Amino acid sequence: MHERNERDERNERSQAAAVFDALGLRYEQAFAHSAAHRASLAWLSEQLGPRSRVLDVGCGTGRPTAATLAAAGHEVLGVDVSPVMVELAARQVPEAVFRCADIRDLPLEDGSFDAVCVYFALLQMSRRDQKDVVRRLARAVKPSGSVVLATVPLDVEDAEGVFLGRPVRVTSFAAEDFADMVASAGLTVVSRQTLMFTPAAPGAAPEPHLFLHCRRSPG
Repeated sequence: MHERNERDERNERSQAAAVFDALGLRYEQAFAHSAAHRASLAWLSEQLGPRSRVLDVGCGTGRPTAATLAAAGHEVLGVDVSPVMVELAARQVPEAVFRCADIRDLPLEDGSFDAVCVYFALLQMSRRDQKDVVRRLARAVKPSGSVVLATVPLDVEDAEGVFLGRPVRVTSFAAEDFADMVASAGLTVVSRQTLMFTPAAPGAAPEPHLFLHCRRSPG
């Protein structure tokens, strides 16, 4: 059983990298017009002092998240499992630093970042891994630091789907369960937004998006 679980986890990670390697700039083009994403970045920017250190988990092509934060003078570390995405990000946002790594394996020192943002990067992780990652990210920000989390709030586990024409397996939480998970990690939800969003891609269907703007509990 243990060996099978490890094999499943390796497959999950390699499949996630393969999907986003194949998508490349198509992902950015499909989601670049998200007004909610840009509003979320505006909220985060308002919380940051000059030269803040920000971790961008699942950085993708670097735009809009890392590009927006780096242009404002912040020190941005972007992390993604896709080598293609990391290469694109480094080329498009040379002011930031990018690493090809899985956030589940990346050592994170407590209180080492002023803020962390995770835009839709949890969906190809198991629920157990999502809970563990959010707890680790909550500890990685300084007390009262900001954490932004965005997801597709559906009650699904290892469900088959199609994302921009690519087969994927998706795991998520219903909206309230996701908010409860975030609270149990030691984060206080300051504001939230739920909306329907349609990616700019042929045949794309509307999907629910949930943005949680959080603060690490002090102390």
